[in-house]
Amino acid sequence: MSVSFTVAPLRACRDILKELRAVKGPGYQRSPAYRYVMDQFRHNRITSEKLCRSQQDLLHRASSYLCLLQSTRLHLSLHAEYHGEGSTREKGLGDVARMVGLALPTQPGGKGWE
Repeated sequence: MSVSFTVAPLRACRDILKELRAVKGPGYQRSPAYRYVMDQFRHNRITSEKLCRSQQDLLHRASSYLCLLQSTRLHLSLHAEYHGEGSTREKGLGDVARMVGLALPTQPGGKGWE
């Protein structure tokens, strides 16, 4: 999910809106963030008469914002998966072993350690 700085402006806009949709849900088009992103992309639209250094600067900002949105979403999903089920409950040894794909050893007769 790395973002290249040579991404096209339309691609950057679509990817940012996709991340906003993932965060806000189906009503993302009514959010202030959506309006701000769309206003910025419309206001800074490039024409054939306007070639300047600020175009690359704005595209870099959009790519950085996209990277921030993606990283935040991934961080929250990892935090929810590995944080635990409550602040007062600690995971047992078997839970931790299963979380990393291991199993606790058992005695040959099928019984657990006694």
